[in-house]
Amino acid sequence: MFVHPLTAVISCPATYCVWRQWRQPRHSCCKNQLSFFTTRNLFTSFIKLSVLHKSDFQRGLHLFSSLMEHTHKEPPLKRRKSIEEKDSVKAKVTTKQEKESREIGPAWLHNVTAIPPQSGKVQSNLEKTGIKTELRRQWEDLTDMCSCGPQADKRIGVQPFDFSVMCYNVLSQDLLLSNPYLYKHCNPLILDWHYRFSNIIKEFEEHSADIMCLQEVQEDHYTKQIKPSLEYLGYHCEYKRRTGHKLDGCVVAFKHSRFKLLSTHPIEFYRRGIPLLDRDNVGLVVMLQPVKELGLGHICVATTHLLYNPRRGDIKLAQLALLLAEISRVSRLDDGTTCPVVLCGDFNSVPASPLYTFIKDNKLEYAGMPTGKVSGQEENHRGHRFLTVPIWPSSLGISQLCQFEGQSNEPHEEQSKLQSGASSNGFSKPTIEHRLKLASVYSHFLKESGHPEITTCHSRTAMTVDYIFYSPAQKEKSDRTKCSVAQERGLQLLARLALVSEAELREVNGLPNRHYSSDHLPLIARFRLPS
Repeated sequence: MFVHPLTAVISCPATYCVWRQWRQPRHSCCKNQLSFFTTRNLFTSFIKLSVLHKSDFQRGLHLFSSLMEHTHKEPPLKRRKSIEEKDSVKAKVTTKQEKESREIGPAWLHNVTAIPPQSGKVQSNLEKTGIKTELRRQWEDLTDMCSCGPQADKRIGVQPFDFSVMCYNVLSQDLLLSNPYLYKHCNPLILDWHYRFSNIIKEFEEHSADIMCLQEVQEDHYTKQIKPSLEYLGYHCEYKRRTGHKLDGCVVAFKHSRFKLLSTHPIEFYRRGIPLLDRDNVGLVVMLQPVKELGLGHICVATTHLLYNPRRGDIKLAQLALLLAEISRVSRLDDGTTCPVVLCGDFNSVPASPLYTFIKDNKLEYAGMPTGKVSGQEENHRGHRFLTVPIWPSSLGISQLCQFEGQSNEPHEEQSKLQSGASSNGFSKPTIEHRLKLASVYSHFLKESGHPEITTCHSRTAMTVDYIFYSPAQKEKSDRTKCSVAQERGLQLLARLALVSEAELREVNGLPNRHYSSDHLPLIARFRLPS
């Protein structure tokens, strides 16, 4: 017996149609008549149907079969949903299908030297457009900015250790598919992961950096393709995936012929019970040692991808404080000094913003500062939310000096001065500091034109959010009491791969394009580690 109510199994228009046809008089000689007697069936629960046309009967069977097919399925979406909601659902379905197709993958992906079978076809199709897609990026020699020429080598008496570092947000495919509005300017052919992966690996091979700090590395692509490819090229890889349901993470890869891994320190910015730190961003810190020049000391390399949200500068500063605290702890040597630091990443903050200034100038006074102003991504600071004092709670275990509680690199007298006039937990002043001496590899303005440098470009914006910070070598002073050993143990910047202007990126149709498969450009610098 069918127990569902009439409205649950058939729509009102269909019910009315059947009722009208049943009520219409029939001729006894009609060839399509079919005798059909029932007391309780699909079409009614309170009347008897004596005669139905053959077409009516077939319609009933069709409705009944459709009902049985959908009995265990979720109900359809309400008609009142907006067009945007329907498009969102459609996009999620498409993303799921794309994800399933990615997981299978063709056989060529297991061979790191292989070329995608469709790449030739894609290249020929793209070449027909006639759009310029290659950028001219030149190496800038910066040796005149430091005392690292031949005379310095002779004075030192030991061959210095030169190495290169790359910082690159490679654009997670999952994030690309989740934000299609950012890539409306792109030819769909170049957004396919097989095509993008081939280009990214070519960039790795072309630049051949000794250390690579990568962001937005999707876990399945890292495991199945990126890591095997880098290992084939002679790299050792360390990976930290974002917490929660995020699919991407950060990578530090280095040539094992040049460096030895001493320790790895992944950092999760999510902290249970602290509302300010409820996001899934992460960081990764490693300690490296030159293989052949053992007397040159250690290098601390860190990478991160801070929160994007332009309005939540409070979260970004708390995440940065956690990262700086870990770097401060890891880079501290047994003799109390600090080894050179290289800090790379996508900080989602523009040059001259308060967050950027805090990294370079070691100090930030934030009294009355809107949270939307911290990163400088937007000129309009919506919401009128202001940074609180303190920014993060004392329960986090991080002091206003961006160090773990109980850890300090400063003499006792200096610590007393820093905390004089403060409360017992040192959190009463609207000021945060850190004790790392960091400089930016890039000046953020092009040398010839003076135009702003750009590191990321898509359909919505073009700006600088990626950086390589490092511990600069300090010149020796006659009064050694004013110059600590930690300051002298820095890196000398030899060269950098020049960035480009927004106009140059627009000429090649932005990013990604046929030659560059991320919406970010790689930043590359060459350093020297003195003895």
